[in-house]
Amino acid sequence: MTSKKIKVLAIGDIHGDSRLVKKLAEQAKEENVDLVILAGDLTFAEMETKGIIKPFIDAKKQVLLIPGNHESVATTEFLAEIYSPTKSIHGYSFVKENVGVFGAGGADIGINLISDSELYSLLKKGNESVKNLEKKIMVTHIHPFGTKSEFSGFKGSKAVRKAIETFKPNVAIFAHIHEAAGTEDMIGKTRVINVSRRGKIFEV
Repeated sequence: MTSKKIKVLAIGDIHGDSRLVKKLAEQAKEENVDLVILAGDLTFAEMETKGIIKPFIDAKKQVLLIPGNHESVATTEFLAEIYSPTKSIHGYSFVKENVGVFGAGGADIGINLISDSELYSLLKKGNESVKNLEKKIMVTHIHPFGTKSEFSGFKGSKAVRKAIETFKPNVAIFAHIHEAAGTEDMIGKTRVINVSRRGKIFEV
C-alpha cells in the first residue's frame, strides 16, 4: 500500500511583499496544498510583517516558518503565536500524515547571524523527533555548499550539506539567493530546491 502524498507550497524571501503573498495564498487554495512552508526572509530588516501570514490562514492553510537573515527568531515566533495554527520549526519539527518537516533559519550575514555549528545542532535537534518517519522535508534559509545557488558568488553552508547527507530528507528546501530561484540539485537521494521568491509546489 502506497502512503498518501502531501502537497507543499514552499516560498522564501518574501521581504514584506503582501501582494506576492495574496497571489501565493490564492495559488495554495486553487492547488489544494496541504502545507505552506516559508523559508525565511519574510520581512525586510524586521519591517513589514503585516499581511505576510494572514492570507494563508484565511485560505485555511497550515503554515510552517523559519527566520531568514532579515528577521530574528523572536519575530517568527511572534508571528506564529499571533496567526495560529502557524508553527515555527526553527530547531523543531512538524508532522503531517507520514511526513516530518524540520528546519533551522538564519544565515552568515544580516540580523539573524548563525554559525555553521549552531545551524547543524538545530537541524539535528529538529530531525530527532521525526527521524523514524517514512518521509522528511528539511527547511533552511541558507543554501547547501556545492549547489547551483553558489553561482551567485555566495558559498553555501557546509552544515546544511552535512545535515542533508546525514539525515537524508526526501526534499531539502532553502531560499536566500534570489537569482537562483527554481534551481534544483540532488545530494545523494535528496531533491534539493531553491524556492526563493518564485516558490515551488511539490509532493512528497
